[in-house]
Amino acid sequence: MDGLVFANLNWAIVCLIETSVGILGNSFLFCMYSYSLLTARGLRCIDVILIQLFLANDLVLFSKGIPQTMAAFGLKDFLEETGCKVVFYLHRVARGITLSTTCLLSGFQAMTICPTLPHAPGCMESKIKSLKCLAFCCFLCWAMNLLINTHNIMNVSGPNNSRNMSIQNIYRYCSAPVAKGLTFTLLAMLYILTDWAFLGLMAWASGSMVLLLHRHRQRVQHLHSRSLSPRTSHEARAGCTVLILVSIFVSFYFLAALLSFWITQALSPSPWLMNTSVLLSLGFPTFSPFVFLFSDTHIYQLCFVTWTRKTNI
Repeated sequence: MDGLVFANLNWAIVCLIETSVGILGNSFLFCMYSYSLLTARGLRCIDVILIQLFLANDLVLFSKGIPQTMAAFGLKDFLEETGCKVVFYLHRVARGITLSTTCLLSGFQAMTICPTLPHAPGCMESKIKSLKCLAFCCFLCWAMNLLINTHNIMNVSGPNNSRNMSIQNIYRYCSAPVAKGLTFTLLAMLYILTDWAFLGLMAWASGSMVLLLHRHRQRVQHLHSRSLSPRTSHEARAGCTVLILVSIFVSFYFLAALLSFWITQALSPSPWLMNTSVLLSLGFPTFSPFVFLFSDTHIYQLCFVTWTRKTNI
């Protein structure tokens, strides 16, 4: 019994650390890029996508990481039926937005690299049009995911409301009946088609970037580094950052999907399996902001500008 309590405490601490680190990282970058957007200091079109990505990551951590941590520390019935519906709905929406936004980010970066490598500077008018287009795409991401996940509001209930626990999928703090028959088939097809459509576009954009960067490297490897355009070097570095981000997303996505399928097929999944599934589902929102913290020099420029303004006041 003591060993089980100790294991639960260890799991709760790990979940708390992962959730806290992820929220701090995403919140910091959300504030920095929002500052850039509101003040138009060093404004980039990609900042609109990054703001949405960090916001979606925070929503995932708040809607799943915090409730899972509270449940792991032994708190029970801290969410009533309405709270369960709201939390679970927000988690599903945020998860979908994270997927679609990562796809949008990889596609945008691929289209940015294409004209940049041969060197074709854009004008301010095209940047404004791109900004409006990106804002509209971000709006579509929210509208689509808010609509697709409406069925979760009706299905999710509090853990104490389940009459037959054998047909319930328990999330420690909430429960949802496992759909069967035609309903299950339609919902499964809806999620699979949308997820694989975004993953397919993400793979196409990432493959295009890899091919373009490889060709660019072969083309300029015989030239001196000083002959390279600073803009070309910046876009190539940004493309590598997005490729790393996509790789992390795909890795956590498939591992979490594999464990989720294993859990749904098991009659009584082990606590270790459930805990590992939660950690994997929170992996990308936690680690993705640090990819930008260590690779995007624009963040340090924003920090320097902010610090300079404060000291001059």
